[in-house]
Amino acid sequence: MTQQGVRWTSEQVLSLAPDEASRKAGSRLGGAGPWSETGGSASGAVWGQFKGSGSRPYRTVVDLTGPAYSCSCPSRKFPCKHAIGLLLLWAADGDAVPEAAEAPDWAGEWLGARAERAAKRKEGDAGDGPADPEAARRRAARRAERIGAGVAELEQRLADLLRGGLAGQERAGYALWEETAARMVDAQAPGLAARVRELGTVPASGPGWPVRMLEECALLHLLDRAWMGVSALPEPLAATVRTRVGLPGVATGPVVRDRWQVLSQYDSVSPDGRLTTRRVWLRGVASGRAAMVLDFGPAGRPPRLSLPVGLVLDAEATYHAGAGQLRVDLGERSGAPVADAGAPPGVSTGAALDLYGAALREDPWLDAWPVVLAGVIPVPGEPAWQLADRDGESALPLSRDVRSRTGQWQLAALSGGGPLTVFGECGHQGFTPLTAWTPGSADAVALV
Repeated sequence: MTQQGVRWTSEQVLSLAPDEASRKAGSRLGGAGPWSETGGSASGAVWGQFKGSGSRPYRTVVDLTGPAYSCSCPSRKFPCKHAIGLLLLWAADGDAVPEAAEAPDWAGEWLGARAERAAKRKEGDAGDGPADPEAARRRAARRAERIGAGVAELEQRLADLLRGGLAGQERAGYALWEETAARMVDAQAPGLAARVRELGTVPASGPGWPVRMLEECALLHLLDRAWMGVSALPEPLAATVRTRVGLPGVATGPVVRDRWQVLSQYDSVSPDGRLTTRRVWLRGVASGRAAMVLDFGPAGRPPRLSLPVGLVLDAEATYHAGAGQLRVDLGERSGAPVADAGAPPGVSTGAALDLYGAALREDPWLDAWPVVLAGVIPVPGEPAWQLADRDGESALPLSRDVRSRTGQWQLAALSGGGPLTVFGECGHQGFTPLTAWTPGSADAVALV
């Protein structure tokens, strides 16, 4: 089957929209009326001209293998409403976007330039490495020294906190923690800064916060001590410590070629609002391995990478170094993503806890582990909803995360009292549902 013959669903197309306004605007442009010179290629490209209010039509091209977008309109959003409208037309009406032997010049020029850049990047990968290794070593040593000073200061802050007791933290406010986090940023340890900011929010997290705060203090202290002795740790654990402190990860792990099923995609915004992080969870259809792709966007602009839930892409994935590390960099891809085959295989709630426990042995600072639960039923309750095995023998509480609160009602509506397959993140704060499948349906329902 050609790539042009494999159509996405309208829901998958709309999930690419950078915001709700683009989603609504793009939905209005999915009819054939304003489009001309539409077509697509077997290699995974779609193009067309949109007649708007201007004298010249907007020329829109989408490379489905990215996906990536080009449009002559003035919008700075990716994808713009015209790209969304073109994809909706392609998804809904094969006759409106026929397969063509050759792209028009204006589309072929952009597609050719993308292919050329990809080839140059592939050639350059073989020669990756610092131009001056000795200078790179000196920079790394200076950074390690600054991080060491920051770790010592943080240890003193934790000691003062525990010496004075936790009781006054509700009244102390967040400012002192933000100041400590800023000091960690100055020490070039953004990973420590993020954990400090998270620690500062615990007193406002509701009943039981002293226990949670003590747990987070212990984990932060453990990370500080691990950094102080990082040179004596086994290399996989040392790599994990460096990543948790905030040093950039390196994709030097195994390279896995597989057909990767997109299980979930969601964004989170940093506490200061300056950075949006997009997490895409994948599962290897053949290998069964989990993988996570990260992409980032500055304030006001979403990350460029977007992979709709319910697609499968044939690609190489290179894992980052570190014990139990799931982050990957996607490499060479074969064709455009295609529709998947339905729900992945899953495990019981008890087995999910075993998987998380095994992952914690590799990375003690791990917040959650990706798990597919099979045959679970959402059960309302207080203080938290649960996902129970169909036999009623065991259950997992849903986390207090806002995504759980949003997804629990969707789960109840999908279930109707019956079992579901649910993908999510299983951690010490509970299970966060991200995607669900109903029995007998191949369609994935994104819960976030």
